[in-house]
Amino acid sequence: MWKKGAEKMKNEVLNGVEKEEEMQHPYAFHVSGPRNVSSPNWKDLINSSWKDGNYKRTVIACFIQAVYLLELDRQEYRTGENALAPKWWIPFKYKLVETLVDERDGSIFGAILEWDRAAALAEFVLIRPNGAPRAVLALRGTLLKSLTIRRDIEDDLRFLALESLKGSFRFSCTLKALKSIADKYGSSNVCIAGHSLGAGFALQVGKALAKEGIHVEAHLFNPPSVSLAMSLRNIGEKSGVVWKRLRSMITLTTETNEEEAKSITLGAKQWIPHLYVNNSDYICCYYTDPDGTNNKTSDKENAKPANGLVPAKLFVLSKGKQKFLEAHGLEQWWSDDLELQMALNNSKLISRQLKSLYSLPSSQQTQSKS
Repeated sequence: MWKKGAEKMKNEVLNGVEKEEEMQHPYAFHVSGPRNVSSPNWKDLINSSWKDGNYKRTVIACFIQAVYLLELDRQEYRTGENALAPKWWIPFKYKLVETLVDERDGSIFGAILEWDRAAALAEFVLIRPNGAPRAVLALRGTLLKSLTIRRDIEDDLRFLALESLKGSFRFSCTLKALKSIADKYGSSNVCIAGHSLGAGFALQVGKALAKEGIHVEAHLFNPPSVSLAMSLRNIGEKSGVVWKRLRSMITLTTETNEEEAKSITLGAKQWIPHLYVNNSDYICCYYTDPDGTNNKTSDKENAKPANGLVPAKLFVLSKGKQKFLEAHGLEQWWSDDLELQMALNNSKLISRQLKSLYSLPSSQQTQSKS
């Protein structure tokens, strides 16, 4: 009997230690999560918090953090009450319905979160607040852990070298998942979001759907800049052997002008992604380069292309000189002292990436006029 009692005491002590470690974990929601953000309540029936852009940005960034932690929980064998990830979506009355898994290494790179009606009703929130999406598809970025680094870096190099992620398994998987929830709930009730590499996937998948006339809300944090690819390509032109070797490492069917032309429709509804960049982050800072034809700032949600400019909501954070990890981190986007200094809709790189959605080749324009 005394052995069973001792074993029970030992297990209770171990469980207590595990819970204490979880409580003090740097990625625990109460340790590093947002401080001044409220859970949905009955007041949202009158004035929804989701109408506030700062609130929406904060919550969606938390959902992306949850995806990072889903993979870390998997790698570090945290389950049930000890898991860190659920704490990042439960306060906002969402639930996990599906994880996106890379079949090559078993890693979790994305997740679908849906509005949890049962949990909301338990808090007397009778209906989903205005502006809160029915479902969010969140994508993490590069995770420098031994179990994930190979596939993550492979996709990083794919984007740097070819400015496209279409050849990746994760692209096709994400596109399929986004189409599924858009069909289920309607595109206006769906949101896609990502950080870093995940933002690159979200941008390109969102663009692919927009070409089909399916427009979903998109929030992209620290998205990789195509200017890095341009710089790498310029280097490659001077060292052709190295460039060809890099390209041979990555198999990809690139997006051609002909393919883009087939999917373009004149007068199509505009797709306006939201981008959040930090001027000190060299991975995404090039998005702040203005187009050059119109330097006026704008924060209009439904801004229309003018003088060839393509609409996008570009929110820029500038805190002076920062270290790269701080400037590229996800945590900054829910910090208490966050101040977005300007919002542009004339980014040169956004225009380059999205202009095919809003313009026709001259030959097609002539045909449409006739």
